Amino acid sequence: MKQLLILSGKGGTGKTTVASAFVSLSKTQAYADCDVDAPNLHLINHNNESYSSKEFYGLKKAYINPDICIACGLCYEHCRFDAIIEGEIFCVDTNSCEGCAVCKLVCPVNAITMKPNIVGALMLYKNEERVFSTAKLNPGNGNSGLLVSEVKKQMKNNAKEDTRVAIIDGSPGIGCPVIASLSAVDMVLIVAEPSLSGFSDMERIIKTARTFETQIILCINKYDINTRITEQIEKMCEEEQIEFVGKIPYDTSAIVAINNNRPVTDYEGKASDAIKQIYIKITERLLDKV
Repeated sequence: MKQLLILSGKGGTGKTTVASAFVSLSKTQAYADCDVDAPNLHLINHNNESYSSKEFYGLKKAYINPDICIACGLCYEHCRFDAIIEGEIFCVDTNSCEGCAVCKLVCPVNAITMKPNIVGALMLYKNEERVFSTAKLNPGNGNSGLLVSEVKKQMKNNAKEDTRVAIIDGSPGIGCPVIASLSAVDMVLIVAEPSLSGFSDMERIIKTARTFETQIILCINKYDINTRITEQIEKMCEEEQIEFVGKIPYDTSAIVAINNNRPVTDYEGKASDAIKQIYIKITERLLDKV
């Protein structure tokens, strides 16, 4: 099973719009949304599959037993993250606690234990034809990279053996979830935006992706909103030997599609035609790698 990962240097470039169109065009048997901080691929690619969810645990957090605590204040004094709330009985702000367990170590009456902490949920949609893996990270929690790895693992473990191509919608930026999503994929499509910030962030995600020695290809979404920067991106691709696979124009039909929770390619328009051509190019190259 070949894995195509779709990334962008910043939010708002149209990464998920392209990913949802590819899922629809390919009728893929396996796909995933690894943007665990704000997953939304399921909003466009409707799922009639059976649904299951399980809690995802991150680092353990401190818990102070109020029946044992003597309010000596040692935990409060030694917590470098200001996670201990002072009072008649001390307690822990789990949003601030980093799980270092120093408070447990200094407590003279063993009133503090480290308990598993739920940081999110891992979700799976599945039927006889396909599988969709995704997750939601609870606000204020870390471990996004670990959760992304579990999303990909869940997709792979539940995909049918004859699945040829899996499509993965990654996170914007270059943080932990992006690093985790890049691991072991066969090709990365970077969706660029022709703006000053888009160009800068595009360069950063290219640099990040190259550390994984994965084939990188690139397309430009809404290319006609700034043709000067579009030309700069195309020139950069030529100089950096990055395969440029196409340009998607700004198209109001894309807005209609998104507002109706449908893939852009369900509607006739210039954007739809461009995405279809890009999809054909990418699948030909990806399957040539088999």
